[in-house]
Amino acid sequence: MEVTVLEPDENFPDSTFVEDVALLTKECAIITNPGAPSRKGEIVEMKNVLQNFYTNIEEVKSPGTLEAGDVMMVGSHFYIGLSKRTNSNGAKQVIQFLEKYEMSGSVVELEKVLHLKTGVAYLENNNLVACGEFVSKREFQKFNIIEIDESESYAANCIWVNDNVLIPKGFPLTSRIIKKAGYIVKELDVSEFQKLDGGLSCLSLRF
Repeated sequence: MEVTVLEPDENFPDSTFVEDVALLTKECAIITNPGAPSRKGEIVEMKNVLQNFYTNIEEVKSPGTLEAGDVMMVGSHFYIGLSKRTNSNGAKQVIQFLEKYEMSGSVVELEKVLHLKTGVAYLENNNLVACGEFVSKREFQKFNIIEIDESESYAANCIWVNDNVLIPKGFPLTSRIIKKAGYIVKELDVSEFQKLDGGLSCLSLRF
C-alpha cells in the first residue's frame, strides 16, 4: 500500500476528514458537494490532488449534497445513506455517475447517526460490521453481520485493508469479535479525532 499525506489546510479545520469530499472508485473519482457549508471549499484542493490519479472525474452539483462518509462500497455496488449531509438529489447524481461507468448504487434511510459509515463497515467476504440501527436494516440482511456492542459504537467505523482490519484503539470487545471472524486487527490511536466524533475511515481516501 502506498500512502500520500496531504498538507494541512488551516482554512478548513474539518479537512482532516478527507473521505467526505470525494468518492473514489476503480473507474472514476466523484467530487462531492458537502452538506456542511463550512466544508464546501475543501473540494477545490481535493480536485487538484485527484487529477494526479484519475482521468475520469465527476462532480456533484447543487442542489444536490453528498458527503462520502455516507457511501459504502460493496464490490461494484454503492450504498448511499440519506442524512443531514446527503440529500436525495446528491444521491441520484452519484448513482447516475456510477451507472455511467457500469456500477450501481442504492439509498439507505438513516435515522440517528451523522453518516452511514458511522455505524457500518464492509469487511469483504460478505462480512458487515454493524451497530445500532444498521443491525436490523432490511438492505443489509444478506450479509454476515458482525454486531458491535452499543457501548463500543465508535469502533463500528473501521477499515478493511489487504485482509487487515484497522480499528480505533481502546475497544476490546470490538477487537475480539473481529479477530474471532478471522481477521488480523490493527489498533490505531485516533482519540483526538474521536473528541469531534470523527471516525477512523473519515481520515483517508482508499483506492
